[in-house]
Amino acid sequence: MNLDPGLLGAHLREHEVTPESAAEVERAGYGTLWLDASPPADLAFAERLLDATTRLLVGTSVVNVWTADAETVAASYHRIEGRHPGRFLLGVGIGHREVHTEYASPHEKLASYLDRLTAAGVPAGRVVVAALGPRMLRLARDRAAGTVPCLVTPEHTRRARTVLGAGKLVLPGHFALVEPDPERARAIARSAPPGTALGVTNYAANLRRLGFTDDDLSGTGSDRLLDALVAHGDPATVATRLLAHRTAGADQVGVYPLGDDPIATLRAVAHAVGRVEPHTGVRVR
Repeated sequence: MNLDPGLLGAHLREHEVTPESAAEVERAGYGTLWLDASPPADLAFAERLLDATTRLLVGTSVVNVWTADAETVAASYHRIEGRHPGRFLLGVGIGHREVHTEYASPHEKLASYLDRLTAAGVPAGRVVVAALGPRMLRLARDRAAGTVPCLVTPEHTRRARTVLGAGKLVLPGHFALVEPDPERARAIARSAPPGTALGVTNYAANLRRLGFTDDDLSGTGSDRLLDALVAHGDPATVATRLLAHRTAGADQVGVYPLGDDPIATLRAVAHAVGRVEPHTGVRVR
């Protein structure tokens, strides 16, 4: 089954979203709501979000292969597919060595996890992988429907599209903050991801591949790095920055909202995207 994830995806953690606000995200024009931060294997909250909406896809960004048993995840997938056919995307990822003491052989671990999902009947066309480096991107190309990376730039999106080729999903996530004062925007970014995530090995290695230096990655990040990872400014500027991923080959631009009211940020971004790119079909409200 071919899935249309929509031009915009909304990335939210469980404490940032309710079934009611998921319906708001749907009304704003988002095609997918991504449930972030290693949701548990029962995927019960993802199912509640689907229950509260009518056309929105819900995805995981991402199920962690170290903490979520593959067979339990597969059973959850089949349960959700039975209730909401064609509306769920299973995003899986390898986690981080700074968090999981058992972290080792990430490529082999993820490949084995995908084997277990396949054996349990989860179609590869409904799975996306959080892939950053070339080897993981090739795994996403060969074993899944595509990739859902985060903390990336449009240059990474261009490289991902080159590796995956046509017909695979490239679904990058990008941080967004409606804040016209650059210094204030950078201060907010430094106190939250991406600033707090720069010490994570996987992210730092990928950012170095993209040309950022140790100086850029020092502490909570240089201005140059934060400006590359966070689309900030007025809504039109934010929308234009986000849509650079589309120009680089993305099927969807995932929005990680920063600020005190993530749902309001998502609404403002969708409204601005609809004005900047009216042919996209994102509805302006």
